[in-house]
Amino acid sequence: MTVTDFDADQVIQPMKRAEKGRYSTGDKLLVGTGVLLAAMAAFFPWYVFLNPEKFSVPALWEGTTRDLPETAAKEVMSVSPAAMVDNDSDPGLESLDPVSTATAPSVGEKDKTLGTPVETGLDQPLPASSGFRLMHVANGRALIEDASGMYIVRVGSILPDNSRLATLEQRDGAWVIVTSNGDIIKRN
Repeated sequence: MTVTDFDADQVIQPMKRAEKGRYSTGDKLLVGTGVLLAAMAAFFPWYVFLNPEKFSVPALWEGTTRDLPETAAKEVMSVSPAAMVDNDSDPGLESLDPVSTATAPSVGEKDKTLGTPVETGLDQPLPASSGFRLMHVANGRALIEDASGMYIVRVGSILPDNSRLATLEQRDGAWVIVTSNGDIIKRN
């Protein structure tokens, strides 16, 4: 009789599958919390919609006027159409001088005679132009660089020399910037 490899093996019973056990308490709690959170997220917008008196904007925000402090008026035009205005009719403080001068009174001093006129500064040279260079042009925008950094500008943007970008043009196959001062900056 010949012995084969199968004859020497032990007979081992197959593993039993675990019975369909119940979910653990932690799993049930996690699923329940998720379902509750989803239900609340679906219900809350309807609750707010059906009860607007509980969630309305405060009365302070509804008015278009408010009681502002009584200070002297400033020469500023409000550019916002939603700007709030003062709702009272109290006049502004007329006696208040809004300009700080930091001068000392000349009580007890003798009359001073006028000295030489102060230099007016009309002979001062203009500030040097802050040079910038054109790096790249794409999609109607230009990348420029000056001593303080790189900027992306488009037509109408303020440039480092306080002029505005008038146009981006391609001249002789190279891009150039034309400024509101008439300067033409070529790509380096």
